[in-house]
This record gives sequence, structure tokens and C-alpha cells, in this order.
Amino acid sequence: MIPEDFIQDLLARVDIVDLVDSYVPLKKAGANYAACCPFHNEKTPSFTVSPSKQFYHCFGCGAHGTAIGFVMEYQGMGFVDAVRDLAARAGMTVPDDGGHTPHSGGNTRNLIEVMGRAAAWYKEQLRQSPRAIDYCKRRGLTGETAARFGIGYAPDGWQNLQAVFADYDSDALRQAGLVIDNDSGRRYDRFRDRLMIPIINPKGDIIAFGGRVIDQGEPKYLNSPETPLFEKGRELFGLPQARQAMRATDTAIVTEGYMDVIALSQHGIGNAVATLGTATTPTHVQKLLRQVDRVVFAFDGDAAGRKAAWRALENALEALADNKRIGFVFLPPEHDPDSFVRERGQAEFERLVAQAMPLSDFLLRELAQRCDLTNAEGKARLIYEAKPLLHKLPTPLLRLQLVKRLAEASGFAQQEVERLCELKSYAPPAPARAKRSAPSLSRTLLRIVLHKPQLAAELPVGLLPDTPEKPALLKLHELSGGGEGQSYAALRERLRGLPEEQMIETAASEALELPFDGDDGDDGEAEAEFRAAVEKLQDAAEMRDFAQLQSKAQQCGVAGLSAMEKQAYIQFLTTRGKRI
Repeated sequence: MIPEDFIQDLLARVDIVDLVDSYVPLKKAGANYAACCPFHNEKTPSFTVSPSKQFYHCFGCGAHGTAIGFVMEYQGMGFVDAVRDLAARAGMTVPDDGGHTPHSGGNTRNLIEVMGRAAAWYKEQLRQSPRAIDYCKRRGLTGETAARFGIGYAPDGWQNLQAVFADYDSDALRQAGLVIDNDSGRRYDRFRDRLMIPIINPKGDIIAFGGRVIDQGEPKYLNSPETPLFEKGRELFGLPQARQAMRATDTAIVTEGYMDVIALSQHGIGNAVATLGTATTPTHVQKLLRQVDRVVFAFDGDAAGRKAAWRALENALEALADNKRIGFVFLPPEHDPDSFVRERGQAEFERLVAQAMPLSDFLLRELAQRCDLTNAEGKARLIYEAKPLLHKLPTPLLRLQLVKRLAEASGFAQQEVERLCELKSYAPPAPARAKRSAPSLSRTLLRIVLHKPQLAAELPVGLLPDTPEKPALLKLHELSGGGEGQSYAALRERLRGLPEEQMIETAASEALELPFDGDDGDDGEAEAEFRAAVEKLQDAAEMRDFAQLQSKAQQCGVAGLSAMEKQAYIQFLTTRGKRI
């Protein structure tokens, strides 16, 4: 767990304008900066970055967040990885109070330099190896494709890397996974006589290699071991190269092999990535669904490929959202994506992707094939097999549809399926009654507080009316600690994952349009409007109190009021009576 005060210091050091501009060229637009949104396709810029509040907001797709949120969305990283990435940019070391010993930034940088030197040498060896070049040509790879993916060649031999690293006994070579020390203490190169395919992280650093055997041999693919740089359950091959095409199509294609990705790219299908010698993990799916709304798995057409597709389905369930889609392409048994696209071409492969089987259909079809639905035992087993899968789904709407289809297939009633699977019955919430107690005033207060968070400590929490904005205002007051306020970016990160997050994001985007918003904005004007709004709340509270006293006086007579109530009633009559 990263300490909160470190995150606040990090956000204070990182300028979101400089950060976003390093990925997406920004242009000055009044007090803010603008660009075409990097998260959806558009021709007219609707993506705004606020230097004063240190957040971005897209008025087209609703993308919103701080510098941390931008790195998470753009690079497809998790929260911790995004913090580490920004900290490295700012020259800060991320503390770890969760009992883990993080790898030092210096050691990580050293390992990245080692991998870069090795990759450059492998590329040079490919140019000098007619045998490796001939293999690439037989696989249909062009020089342009080889350059795009940084492909190289590790010559046959046990200690070729001695030509690259004068200190061949350096522990950094072992930590990077480039060499192996056997039981007798002899060191030798891990990769020999293999086509070398670099694995690149979202920052563009080479963190591992996949070695494809030339011609015959086992194993066909040899991957780097897990190292301080590389965790195969978190990384995807080809993601940096695929990012632009993924955004253009809003689709990511997941394959099992490096050569699948490379062949698809060469045939004009640039939005493909591959898992790295492991089954698809929930982290893989989460990383992709941060960047696109649709993920399509396209594995080999044989039994092993279908088994891999089912494992992908199981691990994808918990990462799903109702606005995301997952599909499956099942190739003919004799094909993998590489051979299919080379034989049938781009258009035919893209047709399969467009018509990919939805996750729900694949799930129900596979379960039905395992059960004999012509008898009671088979129908009971269908529900038994479906139960753990339904519990993984965080999406109420998709789960409801699956429950209905399971009920049809099994002959059980929908309510019986829900009870047998121990699911809460879904019923749409009753529409909320409209609140009439000055929602516009609450909204004004929320926008002003997000413009100047220091004012959160002065919110009259006891006077706030019951409006949709009240929970957000109370949370901001709570986070202010009753003292000095924080920047919007700092508050936004403290709100990550809380129920008030969405309301505050929406109000923050509205704050961009306030007349006093911006670097040169008049904070005095904002404060004056805040005081005026608080005064209106006080007036409204006094009017409510007077109405209650007046009602009591009419029912019980003035004599029925207590001494304090009589005094307050007379005061109201003299100072507020004209308003009644």
C-alpha cells in the first residue's frame, strides 16, 4: 500500500499539462488546454486539461481524472504501476509500507539498460545471419515488420553475450534472465539459435524476450523467466504497437502467440496482442478493458485452443462491466491466427472478429455440451456448473440475462435459478422522489468548493439540504479535516473508488465553465459567491424554523410556546415577517 501523503506529494510535483502534452499535443484554449481526446475518436477537440486544478476532462466521452488517472487509462496500467511510473518521472522513490521490499529504482534502470544493449546486439546479429533472414522470409515477414517489433537473432553458441558485456559474470545478466548458472557454476546464454522478439512494457522499455526456435526444436518458444522487470501474468506482447489501432477500432484481439500478432500486424490488423506463455489472467483483461470496450479472443482452432478460450472466459468474468463486451473467434482446427490470415487474408479475418461469438453464448454453449439436457440430472448439473461462474460476474444486467437463459434451458423458473445459485433477485430500484430543496444552490456550492477546495472546511454541514450533492459536499468537508484544504487533484485521488466519486467528477467538469475558473481566475469572486450561497442556506434554514414556530403558534397559541420559542418568534416577526 502506497502512503497517502506520498501520493499527495507526487501530484504536487507532477504537472498534468506537461504529462499529457508528452503523449497528446495540447493547445492553449483560454485558461485551459485542449486536444482531440486520446480515449475516443473525434475530429473536434473536446478533451480539456486544467492547469489550475490539475485534472483532465473530455466533454465527448466523459473521461476524467488526475495525472495518475491519465497514466492508468492511456498506458493501461493499474493504480500502483501508474504511481510508480509518475514517481520515476519526478525522480521520487515510492515507499512501501505493506511489508514488501521494492526493487530499487537504480537496479531497475540498470536492468532495462542491460536488456536494451542485448536487444540491439540481437538485431545486429539478424542482419548478419542469412539463415535467420531466410527463416523470416519463409514466414512472410518483411523488413518493415521486423523493425516494427524489434526482431533480432541469438546465434548458436553458449556464451555469445560475452561479446556484448565485458563483465559476463555480472549478476545483472542473471537478474535480467539473459543467462543461466548451472549446478556446477558454469554460466551460459539462455537464448541460442532463436529468433528474438522483444517484449516491451507500456513505457517502451524492453523487459523480456520471446525466443522462437529456427526450424525444428523444442521448446518452440522460450520466454524470459520472471524477473524484477517482467511478470508474465501482467504483461501482453504487442500492446505498445497495438495501442493506436485498438483506439481506432475500440477492439483488442487477444491471441496466444507472438507470431500471430506479428502476422496480423503485417496483414493490416494492428490491434492484436498476445499472452506470454500463460493463460489469460484477470489482470490482462482489466488492462485491455481500460483502453477499449470490446475484447475478442482468437485462439488456435484445435482442442488446446478451445481449452485456452474457456480459461480466458473464466478469468474475464470478474473484469466485465455492463458497457464492455467480450467475444470469441473459433478458427478451423487446422489454423491459428498466423496461418489463417496468411491463407485467407485480412478481410476474412476481420469478418470473423466482427461476428465473434458473444461471451454469454460461448458460456451457455460450453455448459450445455457438458450436460445432457434431456434428463433431470443433466439440467441440475447445468445449474451446478453455472453457479460459480455467475458469482464471478459483477455485471447485474448480463447476469440477469444469463439467469433467464439458464432458466429456459433447464426448465427451472428464473426465481428458482437465482435461489439455487444463491443470487440476489434483481429488481430495478424505484425512481427517487424529486427533491425540491434548492438543488441548484447545492450544485453551486459543490462547483465552487471544487474550484477552491480550501472552502470545504467552511461548509455549513448542518444546513445542507437533502439533495444529490449533499453526500459529496459532506465527504469533501470530511476530507478537509476542518482545516487547510487541498488541491482538487489531491482530493480526487482520495475519492478514488468511493460512492461520491462520480458526482464530484461531473461537478468538476462543470467547474471548468465557471467565470472565475483558470490560472488567472479571481479567487475573491469565487469566495464571494460561496459566502452568498451560504447566506442563502442560512436564510432558508431560518425560514424553515419560523414556519415551524408559526405552525405551532397557530395550533397551540402563542402561550403554548416556550420562553425561548416566544423570543425567537418575536425576533422572526420583526426581522423576517415581511418575507412571509
